[in-house]
Amino acid sequence: MIPPVRRLAAAALSALLALPAFGGTASARTESWVYSVSLAKTAADVQKVAESWKPDILKKADSYSPATPGSQSSTGAGATTVPSEQLTPAKKVKVPLSVTPELPAKGTTARTMGKVYFRFGAKEYWCSASAVAAKNRSVVATAAHCAYDARQLKPADSWIFVPNPGPNGETPDGIYVGAAVSMHEHWRGRGDYDYDYAFVTVHRGFTWASKGGKLVMQDVGRLQDNVGGQGLAVAKGVGNRVTAFGYPAGPQPDGTRPFDGRRLMSCAGGTRWTVAPSLDLQYGVQVEPCNFTAGASGGPWLIDYQAAQGLGSLNGINSLTWNRDAKGGYDAVSSPNFTLAAGEVYRHAAGVTTPPNVT
Repeated sequence: MIPPVRRLAAAALSALLALPAFGGTASARTESWVYSVSLAKTAADVQKVAESWKPDILKKADSYSPATPGSQSSTGAGATTVPSEQLTPAKKVKVPLSVTPELPAKGTTARTMGKVYFRFGAKEYWCSASAVAAKNRSVVATAAHCAYDARQLKPADSWIFVPNPGPNGETPDGIYVGAAVSMHEHWRGRGDYDYDYAFVTVHRGFTWASKGGKLVMQDVGRLQDNVGGQGLAVAKGVGNRVTAFGYPAGPQPDGTRPFDGRRLMSCAGGTRWTVAPSLDLQYGVQVEPCNFTAGASGGPWLIDYQAAQGLGSLNGINSLTWNRDAKGGYDAVSSPNFTLAAGEVYRHAAGVTTPPNVT
């Protein structure tokens, strides 16, 4: 159980990971680095991941665990040397990156939000996530702890994104296998919750189809072409009105379970600064009221959200949930501050290329 923080209780929405041991500054360092690691590189890798997420397995997906807070600390992780070929120096930019939201190739409403499924060891987990507009048309935003375990210094296994998952494992907009995860070095090296965000580049999508009595992968194209992509807005500070989305499923502090993880939920409010010293969160952004529980982690925070189009500009992700009055239910949720560094992590993910065919 995470101890109270200045009479507030904070908990990871779906952190498998270590509680961090280092804090940064509001704008990060003058020179920051993007850490990237491959998930599935080749078409053969994609097919291997696909085999582990066939329809009979996805049909049980709602019974999998929305990942829960780890109980061990990552002390010492920061001393680990990061291989130089996996570190990319972020460009020193003065103008905040701005990305315009985009509709899918067909249709007038985006369908960008969904769940990520993955494994650590033999156990399946899931989080929330959303597609983000990018030049490679293949980027998913989620929480870093939904893609990389900073305690074990390893990425998740068999990582996939399913936009708009159905209640019985349906994948109406396809299945997208993770190709590479891009994150800030302070998450990989120190599990710093000021950097609990990740942008995952995904391969072309597929659905399962029956052919000759066998299930085969059927190509459905690129993620953004199919569902659209949210915009991106960084360096906005606080005082913004955001709409947060996610698939909550875990219990409230009093043990009740108002959510089942099957429906996309939302909450909206103004943002303000928050801190959680026990988690080394020094520049968090909080929105209330919001009673999200485990499972919503990684879901998008959107500025200027237009419900008719399903689009806005990504300005955060669900990272921590808060029980501010220490009563029976969570009443707020927080995100890392999306600084210029977040834009550079996104820029790296948007530049990753993937094979033209994986089926």
